[in-house]
Amino acid sequence: MPAQPPPTSQIQGVLERIIFFNEENHYTIAEFRPDDGAAKVTIVGTLPGVQCGETLVLRGEWTRHPAHGDQFKVASFSSELPSTVYGIRKYLGSGLVHGIGKAYAKKIVDQFGIDTLRVISEESGRLRDVPGIGPQRAARIKKAWDEQRSLREVMIFLQTYGATVGQCLRLVKRYGSEAKAILQREPYRVAREIDGIGFKTADRIAVNLGFANDSPPRLDAGILFALDELQEEGNTAYPEAELVTYAAELLQTSIEHVRARLAALLERRELVRFTPRQEIHDAEPPGVYMLPVLDRAEGKAASVVERLLKTPSCLPPIKIEAAVQWAQDKAGFTFGPEQAEAVRRALANKVFVLTGGPGTGKTTILRALVEILRAKKARVHLAAPTGRAAQRLAESTGGFAQTIHRLLKFDAEKGGFTVNADHPLSTDFLVVDEASMLDARLAAALFQAVPSGAHLVLVGDSDQLPSVGAGQVLLDLIRSQAVPVVRLNAIYRQKSWSLIVNIAHGINRGETQLPPMVEDPWQIDPSHDMAFVQARSPEECLAQVLALATRVLPEKFRLDPREDAQVLAPMHKGVCGVGNLNSQLQAALGPGDKADALRSPSGTYRAGDKIIQLRNNYDKGLFNGDIGRVLAVDPEDGTLEADFDGEKQVLDRSDLGDTALAYAISIHKSQGSEYPAVIIPLVKQHFVMLQRNLLYTAVTRGKRRVFIVGDPAAYAMAVRATDSRQRCTTLADRLRALAGS
Repeated sequence: MPAQPPPTSQIQGVLERIIFFNEENHYTIAEFRPDDGAAKVTIVGTLPGVQCGETLVLRGEWTRHPAHGDQFKVASFSSELPSTVYGIRKYLGSGLVHGIGKAYAKKIVDQFGIDTLRVISEESGRLRDVPGIGPQRAARIKKAWDEQRSLREVMIFLQTYGATVGQCLRLVKRYGSEAKAILQREPYRVAREIDGIGFKTADRIAVNLGFANDSPPRLDAGILFALDELQEEGNTAYPEAELVTYAAELLQTSIEHVRARLAALLERRELVRFTPRQEIHDAEPPGVYMLPVLDRAEGKAASVVERLLKTPSCLPPIKIEAAVQWAQDKAGFTFGPEQAEAVRRALANKVFVLTGGPGTGKTTILRALVEILRAKKARVHLAAPTGRAAQRLAESTGGFAQTIHRLLKFDAEKGGFTVNADHPLSTDFLVVDEASMLDARLAAALFQAVPSGAHLVLVGDSDQLPSVGAGQVLLDLIRSQAVPVVRLNAIYRQKSWSLIVNIAHGINRGETQLPPMVEDPWQIDPSHDMAFVQARSPEECLAQVLALATRVLPEKFRLDPREDAQVLAPMHKGVCGVGNLNSQLQAALGPGDKADALRSPSGTYRAGDKIIQLRNNYDKGLFNGDIGRVLAVDPEDGTLEADFDGEKQVLDRSDLGDTALAYAISIHKSQGSEYPAVIIPLVKQHFVMLQRNLLYTAVTRGKRRVFIVGDPAAYAMAVRATDSRQRCTTLADRLRALAGS
């Protein structure tokens, strides 16, 4: 048994092995080899961004764990370049420098010894002396070395501010070797230009660098950040009084200081003030403030609707009543009154909105429209916000459907859509499904691409969650009364037996009646398409979800838990949050070979893992919410290959900052998708997020089976909680103004 190490406040050595790493708070347990030749020790503490092979200087204290013995508790740390042959070999072989794995690390260090790092940095051409390294690999190694050095500088600088590795990677990707200098010189610029580096991080840096609390750059950045935060909540605009109060609290300054800067921001056109028309309201309304990009988006969306409504239809002559009868004969049944009226309105009006819940016949209407228009040789385009929704639209109508981004042909080099107002779609009739997901900016881009003579039909369920991005386009169109709307209420699909459809409509009506409840998932009646599995605590809920996913689904329902089922959670944190569910489900359902794994800022990936894209990546053609399967990982190069709906993509470390495991995803991320089976953990600890439209959206994602696991009280809380936080937008006002002009 090794002797107890002497008490000390600082040790230096090489990080050998990471035993545990918490992605949320960076708490780490690891094996550490001190440079003084002492035996390996266990270190614990918050160590953001560390990698095996790094040489670290740790400051802290020795403690003794009752089960695991002596440990060094880290209070702070710094990263050093290794100074021993062993350390250099370990460092280069860790995968930190792309292009150098264990094999090449050994060859390079055998060639240059203690001088290795200087050679890479200053005389990289000499790398070609190493067998197997040609000019291209040598250049890649040099480039990766320079990027890693810049990244390490930024990470060391930002470690006290709580920045993640993914944020640091984005900084280095944007600014290169200037990243640290820009952070120090213009911290608020970084907050504006880099996703994930928010005002709060930039503000902490600025205050430490000596920026005054009430300096104009700080106040201006704070006001814009306040609007950004309100935009994250879905608002495209915000009333002046509330904005000033919100920003003053955020900045911990006076309302007067904030109000004084509004004029400067307006003058520089960094803010826009919008005032609704007086005659729409009983009294003179207060103005609302908007970011220019959102003002343009809602303004353009409204102007396109006006343009379409004022332009004659380009459709060939259609006898509408005869067409409806023809479609009914072709379908083999008589449409309901609402369904027939929806077909009439869509053919007769240039802009039309169709809304309704599950089972109300939206698919019947869309199929009839497509068949009528095809018979008339009209050009029909079908689109939806997500790949899965587009695929479902194609299957239900028999037509070709694609995502909105593909329809508009995004060009990464130009940074915009190539199908636009100047180069519109070649279409006579555009149908957009899952329109509740349309945010203001995407709607503006889509609407502008519609030629003046074409029809635009928006289809969606207005009772679902609104778009993730700012705006509420479908709801604003309905509320404006500027365009015709048909709301479907009668239930047709699976009316006699589907609990999913009937419970979903019950949730919308505020009914708290539970699906059939059991205490053990093995007790679920297979004849019911929906069940409630009781769990008295978050820990029991987690256990029941794991039992359902790993055993009950495959053994009792013959469903593949990886392909046929999706866990949908209300929150990201906690025992039953997305993060912990993914860790547990990956361990239970993930690939068996855990040796070949890629550690990234967003998690650990192996071939076979299910992953989700969290932000639009226009360079790769990947969009927020896309789900894929990992095909292979390359820990040496720090890359993985994944399949997204049949398209293979190679993602590097900077791309992986925008991905996550997808065994469990948030309910918000599930919008526009359907799954054969969904599992919904629902506990009272989720109370912050429990809302009627959240539960309704989750339940309506299930196509064949829905399993809610949790506390009946949490279910009742969700059903009773209607979202009192109305989004502040201007599109409905703009549309009403057009209707009244």
